[in-house]
Amino acid sequence: MTTMFDVGNKVAAKAVQLCRPEVIAAYPITPQTVIVEELARMVEAGELSAEYLCVESEHSVMAATCAAASMGVRTFTATSSQGLALMHEMLHWASLSRLPIVMINVNRALGPGWSIWVDETDSMSQRDTGWIQMYCSTAQEIFDTVIQAFKLAEHKDVQLPVMISYSAFTISHTMMPADILSQEEVDAFLPAFEAYWRLDWRNPVTFGNVISDEYAMEKRYTMYRGMEAAKQLIPEIAREYEQTFGRYHGGLIEEYRLDDAEHVILAMAAIGSEAKVAVDNLRDNGHKVGLGRMRVIRPFPDEELRRIGKGRTLIALDRNISVGSGGVVYHETRSAVLGVEGCKVYGYLTGIGGRDVTFEDIEGMALKVINGEADRDVVGWWDLKDTGGK
Repeated sequence: MTTMFDVGNKVAAKAVQLCRPEVIAAYPITPQTVIVEELARMVEAGELSAEYLCVESEHSVMAATCAAASMGVRTFTATSSQGLALMHEMLHWASLSRLPIVMINVNRALGPGWSIWVDETDSMSQRDTGWIQMYCSTAQEIFDTVIQAFKLAEHKDVQLPVMISYSAFTISHTMMPADILSQEEVDAFLPAFEAYWRLDWRNPVTFGNVISDEYAMEKRYTMYRGMEAAKQLIPEIAREYEQTFGRYHGGLIEEYRLDDAEHVILAMAAIGSEAKVAVDNLRDNGHKVGLGRMRVIRPFPDEELRRIGKGRTLIALDRNISVGSGGVVYHETRSAVLGVEGCKVYGYLTGIGGRDVTFEDIEGMALKVINGEADRDVVGWWDLKDTGGK
């Protein structure tokens, strides 16, 4: 094992290299471009034996990735923001075809107005496409999650694509240390991909074809079952990884200082990491606060939230917005814990469009709830500037 000190995107590319994908499809978009540039360099230098496809758009990226995965080979791609939005049609195609693709999405605000800064609305707006969604807070977690994601996607009971997201620049372009496994270690944990079906002229099959209303619902039911299987396997694979390599970032939710907590902050990606500092400071000032860092949004960790929320106040911090509804984590959490004894849910929209969210901000939001100054039925906008009535 060696230590790599580099930006999150290059650590991600290193993890992908060690997973031995056979096809990589790519189209550049800030702030993920470093990932596919680094993988292109590896292929050119002979450090990675893969077919590197540089195509004309993100829609074509996902089409090419789906085609490659249909041939039974391990595939990877990366995107961000408008690129992810352009893939929308093909994201459904990938999941309904049960293709175990792994893709990194570096969370970036959608335009207009044009922004390259972090905002999770891009991935959250794709949450119903059938992709597993995982969110990382450090370079080390990115490295470990990429390896685990391939194992999860390719499991016979799952067979669904996985999207790994993390914050633009705060994580993608920040230098951080990460312990890197050897090729032999990764090969032992993640064996070569053996597809359960593939396009083969010697054994002709059809898929993704016209389907009658007699079976369309059953098709989606099998995908639903795959997602439910993922809910069980994500914690199991994380524990297997911990037993093998000694690193654990949590299952569906990372629980931090929850034993005696009365208030629990729910956050993810860069805000989830920053929230640990806020929790420590609030604890030092006598407030029983903990953190539930949301590592997985699909499948949604409803059972875990019901367990964590019993007799507690949950404070959901959303760096995304479902316009006309509010923060996604807030509303889905409220739905999940409905009827849970003693559980109250508060929500804040914060850091939308990339504004920095500091531990002081997180402490401020938590204190408004703790001090009874927040409205449980109204999603709060933190640090909102005067919009001039528009």
